[in-house]
Amino acid sequence: MRWTDVHDIAIALDEAHPDADVVNLRFTDLHRWVCGLSGFADDPKRSNEKILEAIQQAWIAERD
Repeated sequence: MRWTDVHDIAIALDEAHPDADVVNLRFTDLHRWVCGLSGFADDPKRSNEKILEAIQQAWIAERD
C-alpha cells in the first residue's frame, strides 16, 4: 500500500485497531499506525495533513 491507497489503508486500520477513537485520533498516531501496517510500503515522509485527513475520513466512513 501507498499513501494514495486511502480506502485500503482505512480498511486495514479498522482491522488492526477496531477500538480506536477515529474521530479524536491524533495525526501523529495515525501516521505511526499507517506506517506500521503490514503491506504498507511507501516513504513515511511523503505523508501530509491532507493525506492523513483523507485516511481518517475514509476510516470513519468504513465504520458507518
